Amino acid sequence: MPTVGDRIREVREHRRLTQDRLAETTEISKGFLSDVENNKRNVSSEYLLRIANALGASVDYLLKGEASTAEAKPQAPVVIPPNLSEAAHQLNLAYSETIELLNAHDSVVARRSNKERKEFTIEDWKALHQALRRVFG
Repeated sequence: MPTVGDRIREVREHRRLTQDRLAETTEISKGFLSDVENNKRNVSSEYLLRIANALGASVDYLLKGEASTAEAKPQAPVVIPPNLSEAAHQLNLAYSETIELLNAHDSVVARRSNKERKEFTIEDWKALHQALRRVFG
């Protein structure tokens, strides 16, 4: 029967992430992640949530191996546009903040008509970030 560590490794490898990258994204040491994946240590709920978010998996799946109905659809990999990456670097944004900015952008674009969409420049990404900070603090 697969364990939490087995499922973390399975999803991580499926997403083609290294332990180094997952450790960096979750701010958890690579050694600890290795111990969890090799069933040498248990993972706290806080760390499990960080890992689940970084992997795009549900906590339910990592704990029990059961996919929720929302998870039944395969997820496309996250692609961060180069201009967003550069804007995030200039703004010193964390990965999670960069993803939130990308999701906000995608949410706005999804609500627009099917007119031709222009590619956001670095300055456009910075302006969107500033606007969201003004609105949401």
